[in-house]
Amino acid sequence: MKYIEKLQYITHDIPHLSHIEQAQLACEAGAKWIQYHCLSKTDEALLQDINAIAEICDDWGTTLIVTDHVHLNGKADIQGFHIEDMDADFIALRKRVGNDITLGGSANTIENLIRLSNEGADYAGFGPYAVSETKPNNYILLGIEGYQNAIRELKNQNIDLPVLAVGGIKTYDVEALMQSGMYGIAVSGAINFAEDPIETYQDFYNLVKESAVN
Repeated sequence: MKYIEKLQYITHDIPHLSHIEQAQLACEAGAKWIQYHCLSKTDEALLQDINAIAEICDDWGTTLIVTDHVHLNGKADIQGFHIEDMDADFIALRKRVGNDITLGGSANTIENLIRLSNEGADYAGFGPYAVSETKPNNYILLGIEGYQNAIRELKNQNIDLPVLAVGGIKTYDVEALMQSGMYGIAVSGAINFAEDPIETYQDFYNLVKESAVN
């Protein structure tokens, strides 16, 4: 099984910090997993960002995951991809990128999670937990009960898939989320818009570590 970090940090298009600056701050805070989430740039601009972030991640021993953009595989030092399309064919994606690349997917239902596991995804981002200002959407909010139900069903079917809560998560949510059986959490806005992003990342990290039950 591939290494999957329990606290995954996600960059975003925000006005006050570039993706590169976000990655630098996260690594300085101790991040071991950065998901580069940018859907607004040309391939040339994406690769400029990714190459710069890859250097930072290499310096800090941090895993670099790219949201979507699987066509960039092999063109930069990318360890994996996170696919947001919940209907994506992970069997075809795996054939395309090979076994060494980490592949994660987004899910909003138990059925999504089961399909991701069956098709060989390495982990799933399951959400939204709460309303997210970073990534507004119309999906039903899962809440703690939604996570508990999902984890219970996966266990009933003997499915061992690392599932991470995502969407509008604050530090005060972490303990209950981890106690619900989540493998980990993914965070963006709560860190990016914090007064002190480094301190906030470390608060999240400590809470995840202290609350983990698996």
